[in-house]
Amino acid sequence: MEKILILDFGGQYNQLIARRVREQRVYCELHPHSMPLDEIRRFDPIGIFFTGGPHSVYLDDSPKPDPGVFSLGVPILGICYGCQLLAQSLGGLVTAAEDASAREYGKTETAFDPSCALFRDLPEESITWMSHGDYMARVPEGFRLAAHSAACPTAAICDERRRFYGVQFHPEVNHTTFGSEMLHNFLYAVCGAHGDWTMADYRRRSVEELRGRVGGGRVLLALSGGVDSSVLAALLSEAVGRQLTCVFVDHGLLRKNEGDEVEAAFADRELDFRRVDAGARFLGRLRGVTDPEAKRHIIGEEFIRVFEAEARTIGAVDFLAQGTIYPDVIESGFGESAVIKSHHNVGGLPDTVDFKEILEPLRLLFKDEVRQLGRELGLPESLIARQPFPGPGLAIRVIGDVTEEKLSLLREADAIFREEMATAGLDRTASQYFAVLTNLRSVGVMGDGRSYDYAVALRSVQTSDFMTADWSRLPYELLDRVSVRIVNEVKGVNRVLYDITSKPPATVEYE
Repeated sequence: MEKILILDFGGQYNQLIARRVREQRVYCELHPHSMPLDEIRRFDPIGIFFTGGPHSVYLDDSPKPDPGVFSLGVPILGICYGCQLLAQSLGGLVTAAEDASAREYGKTETAFDPSCALFRDLPEESITWMSHGDYMARVPEGFRLAAHSAACPTAAICDERRRFYGVQFHPEVNHTTFGSEMLHNFLYAVCGAHGDWTMADYRRRSVEELRGRVGGGRVLLALSGGVDSSVLAALLSEAVGRQLTCVFVDHGLLRKNEGDEVEAAFADRELDFRRVDAGARFLGRLRGVTDPEAKRHIIGEEFIRVFEAEARTIGAVDFLAQGTIYPDVIESGFGESAVIKSHHNVGGLPDTVDFKEILEPLRLLFKDEVRQLGRELGLPESLIARQPFPGPGLAIRVIGDVTEEKLSLLREADAIFREEMATAGLDRTASQYFAVLTNLRSVGVMGDGRSYDYAVALRSVQTSDFMTADWSRLPYELLDRVSVRIVNEVKGVNRVLYDITSKPPATVEYE
């Protein structure tokens, strides 16, 4: 299979590069910039990306790859910091922009040389997204200029003999008008890709690999009933059949009626399905805990301990399987990238687990790819299109300490929001929507009397990959109905807010 290697230098858009490459039907993986040269050779990429990053390449402590990467004979595309790194490493000169006019941030009119392979068959002028305070004062020998803006004569450089390219802007973001076409040119015209990344092929290879790894062993799947674990259940069932046991842990942090709905969804399937009521156990561990990272770590560890206990009742279980996906891995801290939040099934895992191995077959898939795989496996659309729900459940939608009273308030408010979204026909168009019980209490007037109750925040976003998201422009009439119903029907809530923050700078969830 053709593979693209993306070396991570800590930029905010690095996961988007991976998304854009996958959208071109080319497989890629994001790895730390410090990936050893021998591992790069074993990975055998047809092309390499250097990502953006917050550093300055001329500083001694700036991140750099093994210099041997330039001698592999593999095409390289450097983006922003990656472009400057390419230039600095090969004999060019990068300096800080002393003149403020040489710094560029945001949408920028840019001119391109169409003879460069990156820009072939594209308009000679269009908009790009710039974000840099350093600039290339001298390009390396063998390179030529391939794009410029009013402030930056070195907006793109190329050495087409060695197939090295650098762009000062970000082609991976939507703000760059022809960014996808530029990436397509690099992948297909420069790297020679054929586009062999499909879910049908991924399914076939995953089944073969799982059968080889599991052999005659038994697998316990942490089944939440969400999209990821449901797709994984179908994949594992195809791979190992009756060697699979699915355990659904009802941790007392589910939405209204959700435990019964999950059990009903899998009732007619040929699976060894077991529901474990562990609500009291989880709430006991969470009592008095307010820090969101602490919540996630507690929940992650407690999940493992419940699965270990259940495995002992089943008999010898060799493997624990969980529906970790690529955004979980990236947000939990990856390479130079910061920890955004520790996902309970990644950063929240305890140091030791009582299983031979943890299986994560979806670990390198984005959410939309997981849905594609589910369709390939024949799962019903009702499961594939189900609203995402975080593993830690309502614990990270109750801000502050988690109590039964707060959970009850949130379940009712969330149920009203979901019901009204469905009535309005918006339940399938919004990527994710939910209610949050804030830790804010405010004065209100109810029944001619003073109230001092909680504020509920509503959140709805549109996204294709959950790495970036935009807030949904819901109709005011809908928000009005939801607000009136929550305040009137949920005792203990006297104020309703609507979150209009995109990701970034926010995340989809609150904690």
